[in-house]
Amino acid sequence: MLELNLSRQFNAAEYFVDRNVAEGRGDKTAILFEDQAVSYDGLMENVNRVANVLTELGVGMEDRVMLLVRDTPEMLYSFYGAMKAGAVAIPTNILMKAPDFLYMLNDSRARVLIVDAVFLPEIEKILDQAVFLKKVVVCGDQGHEHLVFDELLENASPDFKAAPTTCDDAAFWLYSGRNPEKLMGAVHHHSHMVYCAEAYARGILEMSADDRAMGSFLFFAYGLGNGAYFPFAVGATTILISHAPKPELFYEDLIKYRPTIFFTVPTLLGALADYKKSGRKDGVDLPTVEGLRTCVSSAEILSPEIYKRFKQEFGIEILEGTGSTELCHIFLSNRFGEVKPGSTGKPVPGYDMRLLDDDGNPVGPNQIGNLQVKGGSTASVYWNQRAETRRNMLGEWFVTGDRYLVDDDGYYYFRGRSDDMLRVGGKWLAPREVEHTINQHEAVAESAVVGYQDEDDLIKPYAFIVLNQDATPSDELAEDLKAFVRDRIAVYKYPRWIEFTDSIPKTSGGKIQRFVLQEKIQKK
Repeated sequence: MLELNLSRQFNAAEYFVDRNVAEGRGDKTAILFEDQAVSYDGLMENVNRVANVLTELGVGMEDRVMLLVRDTPEMLYSFYGAMKAGAVAIPTNILMKAPDFLYMLNDSRARVLIVDAVFLPEIEKILDQAVFLKKVVVCGDQGHEHLVFDELLENASPDFKAAPTTCDDAAFWLYSGRNPEKLMGAVHHHSHMVYCAEAYARGILEMSADDRAMGSFLFFAYGLGNGAYFPFAVGATTILISHAPKPELFYEDLIKYRPTIFFTVPTLLGALADYKKSGRKDGVDLPTVEGLRTCVSSAEILSPEIYKRFKQEFGIEILEGTGSTELCHIFLSNRFGEVKPGSTGKPVPGYDMRLLDDDGNPVGPNQIGNLQVKGGSTASVYWNQRAETRRNMLGEWFVTGDRYLVDDDGYYYFRGRSDDMLRVGGKWLAPREVEHTINQHEAVAESAVVGYQDEDDLIKPYAFIVLNQDATPSDELAEDLKAFVRDRIAVYKYPRWIEFTDSIPKTSGGKIQRFVLQEKIQKK
């Protein structure tokens, strides 16, 4: 465990924002976004304005504020503004749909929602069912009847005295999708971001004020660390990206912003390597990426093949690591000059690991066990989920649900999940949710979804579908079913492959035998 030596009264917004101004970095660029450059002075002023706005809207200590905002400066102003006011910020997955937003609004009892205008249509579908929500503040378009973010900030004071929170007060929640039945709010505290920054940003990445960090998706733990607090912990610059994850666009970003650290996921690393290689084959003279000292990959397993392709094209070392919503960020990571492709590395300083068999006994080197982690950034509780908290948070130890093997050199290797959950594009996917959606289609009798590795060893959903008697299998129906799912739940959850079958293998108790379906795919 790291010793942070924080004072009892501690507010994370003061540490990550105000401290940089106090230490003389007020004129330095804190945020780059499109054609905007926001200084640390500007960041602090806008954080203070948001804190004043929230206070005037009736938000007090420990009240929740839900943030449904793209990776923009407004997201960071709102995140730290809520914390500075003593409230609890809840960054929310922008890829989800109206029913998920309603669940989180009512579960968290958020009093205020700050929402990007592009997501307002989904929110307006469920506003009349949001029991605790009092105010909606919209960033962007003004063609609505809600409060306008820019207008509120323009009229708010740029000065604000931070609420007298403690290092153990709740600062933000992150909703975890590891339980297929329900989303669960993992409660994180004002000290947790400091712990992660010291352990990983400084301890592994050796980040400094000279760095320019580029990543995406601030709504989940990996992205939040990369873009919202690692750079500010060391007085560096964060580069925010809100466009679609297309390789040609990200390549332009690498040229334009010249990040020194690029945080991403294996899917995009593979796409970038292929994009650069195809440009060379087509005789297109792509500009050279300059200034990049390392790439960080997490949220899904990086295959040795993608590692090799990317390093060959860019000449940059990739540090793969793994973390979780409940631990706040990465707790296993490779090191500079010591990368083992295919491994997620060794424990990050400040975190302890143990591998246990199904009976709770320790396993030895080169044996597969269930991974538990201990560290000072572990969520204290799942909000209003006592049973899940007791099941997964065993004193100081957190049950990850991952199965790992550790070799004789201390490197950890992912060996699957101990449940049915899938990790797709860095986000959790519950097969039962996809099956429930597919089964609502008029042509479907039942379905089963499993994970399938594509050509880059990345997991994607594969659906086996039994049709009703009056339906006929066809390529057109398969495409219609994919579109049906995309329209109803988060897009990343739709099945990339559909196989029509006569029956679904099940146990005598009616549980789907997913391993049988996995074997069926592997035999093809």
